[in-house]
Amino acid sequence: MKILTVGGGGREHAAVEALYRSGGEIYSVMKNANPGIINRAEGYLLCDEKDVKRICEYAKENGVGLAFIGPEAPLEVGIVDALENEGILCASPTKAAARIETSKSFMRGLVDKYHIKGNLAYASFDNAKDAEEYVKNVDHEIVVKPIGLTGGKGVKVQGEHLHSFQDIMDYINEIFDMNIGGAGVIIEEKAVGEEFTQMVFCDGKNITPMPLVQDHKRAYEGDVGPNTGGMGSYTDAGHLLPFITESERKEALDIIQDIVDAMAEEGCPYRGPMYGQFMLTVNGPKIIEINARFGDPEAMNVLTLLKSDFVDVCYRMATGTLADNVEFYDDATVCKYVVPEGYGVKSVSGKEISVDIDSIERCGARAYFANVDQKDGKLLTGTSRSIGIVGVAQTMEEAESNCENALRYVKCDHITVRHDIGTRALVQRRVDHMKQLRGL
Repeated sequence: MKILTVGGGGREHAAVEALYRSGGEIYSVMKNANPGIINRAEGYLLCDEKDVKRICEYAKENGVGLAFIGPEAPLEVGIVDALENEGILCASPTKAAARIETSKSFMRGLVDKYHIKGNLAYASFDNAKDAEEYVKNVDHEIVVKPIGLTGGKGVKVQGEHLHSFQDIMDYINEIFDMNIGGAGVIIEEKAVGEEFTQMVFCDGKNITPMPLVQDHKRAYEGDVGPNTGGMGSYTDAGHLLPFITESERKEALDIIQDIVDAMAEEGCPYRGPMYGQFMLTVNGPKIIEINARFGDPEAMNVLTLLKSDFVDVCYRMATGTLADNVEFYDDATVCKYVVPEGYGVKSVSGKEISVDIDSIERCGARAYFANVDQKDGKLLTGTSRSIGIVGVAQTMEEAESNCENALRYVKCDHITVRHDIGTRALVQRRVDHMKQLRGL
């Protein structure tokens, strides 16, 4: 089957590899010349990933029958609606369904309307004055977010990034003054616990779970520094995480199923991968956000483990025929992102980087190209994350070791890595934190 993929990051490279393993004939659209995607594609187009007209033309020119959209920005501008109008099946959500991510106030309002468990107290504002009054009177710690898309970097948390009333108001004013996210501000109750990601495949009514993942947003080792799009992530053997029980996972899956049911009731059925970001608290999982796509880096973990035919999974999501027998290998994975110096503040970009794929694979790892570009025979870093290295093994400890060994084969003078991700010490801190909160 001829398949269109949109996006040129690590998430999209992981998806392309899974489609390629399943025999897909791939035609890719991306804004950067991702060498991993180019190597697997029958053809590719370099253009703005939100250029709906050009992308539809490219799909028709190549006789594409099925499309998979990686990033959120093309979803927001209705690329799926346009492709479906051309008769192309899509394993990704329509513009209306993608609001579950593109409008944080839509998501919270939907969860409220249908009395779905896991919601947090929240209020959204279209001006700073009303937001200020709310902040003055709220009786719990808060999280401040732009309502619209920010590439996963717009969240600031009281007690971590915001340490005073003035800090909070400075950020709220910045959101409005700079039009960050383009849709106002939402102020949410701060949830205390451990974050985890539960992603699912969805066909408009049914969901099938992927392995649990924990992402690491903070830029520096020890979970400090600015928020980023994600510095790395891990899965454990058996698809749970060390601090989550099977019943807690089921609670998260029930929340996602309820959201899918609500969206169908609202007349915007959701098809495609859905990403549930949760905080495990002493009162169970609480919804941090719902995203209309795979997570990045989490996609690299779960798609590396996918045993089932990904072309078939995408076709079934697109046609409302998803089965409950999607299979994953039981191995553990540890992903660490190689990022440019300064990432999270001001990246050093345009530097030559080399990647020895064969040596990485001999280490028991996989390399996924992300925000890099091929120019004049050289591979250059961009301003965002460069290369995702995923170690795979029967245990998390072995997977982390494989990842570290493989990182030696990515060479550049201006890169950095969070080496603590997936280590026994960091994971144990997560386990101890939950024990402390539970009073154990």
